[in-house]
Amino acid sequence: MKQISNKTMAKNKLLRMDNVGIVVESLDNAISFFSEIGLTLEGRGTIEGEWAGRVTGLGAQHVEVAMMVTPDGHSRLELSKFLTPPVMSDHRTAPVNSLGYLRAMFTVEDIDEMVSRLTRHGAQLVGEVVQYENSYRLCYMRGAEGLLVGLAEEIGKK
Repeated sequence: MKQISNKTMAKNKLLRMDNVGIVVESLDNAISFFSEIGLTLEGRGTIEGEWAGRVTGLGAQHVEVAMMVTPDGHSRLELSKFLTPPVMSDHRTAPVNSLGYLRAMFTVEDIDEMVSRLTRHGAQLVGEVVQYENSYRLCYMRGAEGLLVGLAEEIGKK
């Protein structure tokens, strides 16, 4: 990847990335799955009203939302269950080379232990756990509702 200079970052005024949103059928199942990975439920509530529809372009909407946060407090997943309007399409079973949202990647301490735990909760390996040089062990898994997640274990820094 190309390095971006501090001057470029200062010029574009980007402050941070707040979260990634994922639409799910069951908030309870998704919360349980991402809790097993190590995220913590930060809050849960309902979003509705004219202002929300103006932001999303969906008009009248009613959405149940759960915000999950990583242990370091810097990254979040916003899990959304649309009550209205109904979901329009489903990308959960799309192969990893599909356009659009692909997966969320999590760095874990012990990839074998995490794969074992997630498998007991119904997740399935997409391929296999592989090693990239002397840096990482990596895999993709389909978890709750078929959501694709990546797991990475740093091995060069142990």
